[in-house]
Amino acid sequence: MPRTLSPTRVLARFAVRLALLVAFATFGGIGFGPSLAALLWMSIILCAVVGLVRREPLFGTALNHWDEGVAFGALFALVHLVEAVT
Repeated sequence: MPRTLSPTRVLARFAVRLALLVAFATFGGIGFGPSLAALLWMSIILCAVVGLVRREPLFGTALNHWDEGVAFGALFALVHLVEAVT
């Protein structure tokens, strides 16, 4: 099994996870924004743990769980900023 995935597969995995997070946040009892923020925070932690367990390089040339965690972190910051403004 190859150690690195193609960028297309990593982006598809990210899109599927994001769609699931949005779907679960839609039915959250505390509202969409806070639910999505909490789920994104948990995704950041999950990506970091998986990156550590799989010993993926932090600044590698291929996309991996660390890059996915950074993308979730950026989305978390955006959702947190929007929630603070409104």
